Amino acid sequence: MGTIAFRRAVAPDLPSIIALLADDPLGRTREDPATPPAAAYVSAFEAIDRDPNQLLAVVTDDDRVVGVLQLTFIPGLSRKGMWRGQIEGVRIAASRRGAGLGGRVFEWAIAECRARGCGLVQLTTDRERPEAHRFYERLGFVASHLGYKKAL
Repeated sequence: MGTIAFRRAVAPDLPSIIALLADDPLGRTREDPATPPAAAYVSAFEAIDRDPNQLLAVVTDDDRVVGVLQLTFIPGLSRKGMWRGQIEGVRIAASRRGAGLGGRVFEWAIAECRARGCGLVQLTTDRERPEAHRFYERLGFVASHLGYKKAL
């Protein structure tokens, strides 16, 4: 490993981010890594970048993007007005999986949530990712809720 760094994603990172999202069995069926990126990806990136409660971050190794995640900071009235940090879209380059980088990503993400005053960090994960479930449990996450989604 070279020099690992975490930073806010910038527009030129978008093709690398999309490629990471597409590089797994589920992503292959729902992402489009064609270049240039489809307009919907560009529009979504711009919306995320403008929103102060969103942080799309990349993980770099000697300036090469090797990971991505999105943090959403959610204000809420429940739990006495506690803020939550939502971790989504975490991907590590296939060539870098299994070397501890995922754990470093979550340590960084949790520290960012603490710095923003969050009292809880949460995530969702697809039922089809049992390896990810075991990873999250090793990090101390608890499968405490059942989630539902409805495609529109």
